[in-house]
Amino acid sequence: MIVGTAGHIDHGKTTLVKALTGVDCDRLKEEKARGITVDLGYAYTPTLGFIDVPGHEKLVHNMLAGATGIDFALLVIAADDGPMPQTREHLEIVELLGIRRGAVALTKIDTVAADRVEAAKSEIEALLADTAFAGALVFPVAAVSGAGIGELREHLEAVAAGHARREAGGGFRLAVDRCFTLTGAGTVVTGTAFAGCVRVGDQLLLSPSGKPVRVRSLRAQDAPAESGQAGQRIALALAGVEKGEVERGQWLLAPPLHRPLRRFDAKLRVLAGQPALKHWTQVHLHLGAIDVPARVALLGAEEIPPGGEHWAQLHVDRDIGTLAGDRFILRDAAARHTIAGGCVLDSAPPTRRKSSPERLAMLAALADPDPAVALALAAQQQPAGVDLAAYALNRNLDAPTLAEICQRLGLRTVGDIAFAAAGWQGLGERLLAALAAEHERAPDLTGVERDRLRRLTLPTLARPAFDALLGERLASGEVAQSNAWLHLPGHRVELAAADRDLWQTLLPLLAAEPYNPPRVRDVAKATGIAEDTVRALFKRIARHGEAWPVAHDHYFTAAAVADLAHHVAMLNERDGCARAAPLRDVIGGGRKVAIHILEFFDRIGYTRRVRDTHVLRGVPEQFGS
Repeated sequence: MIVGTAGHIDHGKTTLVKALTGVDCDRLKEEKARGITVDLGYAYTPTLGFIDVPGHEKLVHNMLAGATGIDFALLVIAADDGPMPQTREHLEIVELLGIRRGAVALTKIDTVAADRVEAAKSEIEALLADTAFAGALVFPVAAVSGAGIGELREHLEAVAAGHARREAGGGFRLAVDRCFTLTGAGTVVTGTAFAGCVRVGDQLLLSPSGKPVRVRSLRAQDAPAESGQAGQRIALALAGVEKGEVERGQWLLAPPLHRPLRRFDAKLRVLAGQPALKHWTQVHLHLGAIDVPARVALLGAEEIPPGGEHWAQLHVDRDIGTLAGDRFILRDAAARHTIAGGCVLDSAPPTRRKSSPERLAMLAALADPDPAVALALAAQQQPAGVDLAAYALNRNLDAPTLAEICQRLGLRTVGDIAFAAAGWQGLGERLLAALAAEHERAPDLTGVERDRLRRLTLPTLARPAFDALLGERLASGEVAQSNAWLHLPGHRVELAAADRDLWQTLLPLLAAEPYNPPRVRDVAKATGIAEDTVRALFKRIARHGEAWPVAHDHYFTAAAVADLAHHVAMLNERDGCARAAPLRDVIGGGRKVAIHILEFFDRIGYTRRVRDTHVLRGVPEQFGS
């Protein structure tokens, strides 16, 4: 369990930690010379980890760098002074960070009379009355003589024994609060692990810089270890990085979690004693171990009254890292007062309709601690499905947890996209309605091409999801396929007898060289049939689905195009893309016709051109068998 001290300067926080652990947390020359804590200090027992924070009002930024990782707050109040300004501010910070467990150490009782100790207890009771720490135990102690130290230590160890360790699921995240060089170990970083596990040999990233590093060795709770996990203080010796490349406020992450950002959506709470927080107020954002200037964009409101809560989007001045669930503190632009705090809800918020009723409802769902609530609402709100990879990244969910949530909600998943069951059924109905509408609009057409039907069903529907949706309708017999054309089973278009006879006469000419058939003019010359007659017939045949206009006046049979689609798919599987030269080698003929074929597949959406390559988008089955 990580215990964090809090309280006013010179109330004995560091002396108290030394009495509890035997460790002097003041390690800097300046701290020794001035007799005050300037930066974070650390001490450990077999069951406890202590973060000792500075109490001076000008050092709150250092206090905040350590406070976000603690489990238990130890509020330190001197008996002679009683609660002081920084006592109150530290207490507000601890509350805003969502820390709900703590105790009070009433220090320096050996320097005052007994009645002053009782008066201080009354002042503490009044201070805590309207806070999450109302009724917290107060331990009168004298660190120098040791009076009361044993009772406080026993209480902390008892709480630690019942402390539920943080879940170690998700990718590893550690907020870096210190970096130094150690002989024999190299660059060492320390911090509190927010999530996941780390092991010696793991490859990680420093974020937001994106610098790759390797874990050479580590210490968890100041003891040598092969692994560490969420909730522990961890020191990691890193290979691949110099001390000058690391600074407080960075994250050490599992690589998939690296996503630098400059804005995120959150729920804010303004302190009761502060002025109303207005839209676009400039603030200092303290998140993890970082302190960065930011602006507060309120969503659906112009201000948050004192003591009030509301949704907001934070815009920061430089790249940072954060995920849903991270707690943060806002101080005023001059960094003199703590004004608000909050919880990150969405690390990749939308850029449009940020304050719409639907979005505000989503923010309320994201604020629910159960991740299933937001996923269920997202599946209802998004007809094209929810991007599960983005959803899982925002919450840092591992694959088993995500799968369990999807199963619990009864979602229909296609790859990384999830649909509400009712929404999936509705998409199927839209597909059938789109086919019926097209048959009514163009009764002389055999059907609809696959990609056009996808756009008619829902333009934003991803191709893999549409393929799955269509596959179910084909399997059930609700949709039929003739060559590349999709249609309702009852829809039939027959060629005129004369067209059918003439097509059967000309078909052998195209089939003789299926991958480079003669053009319209060449067919006309070979048969003596007027060029306009051949062209008009081929156009009608193409509308019927038995031929494709691959280039101008250059028609390929449906069977040839289906074969070519398989060849292009095989090239993509082998090489990751298709190019003209490899396709030419497969089908024979010249490079020019291979280029025409690939450009045709780009045009109809089967492939997508990327510079001089053609990357598969569709599936060969869309051209029939």
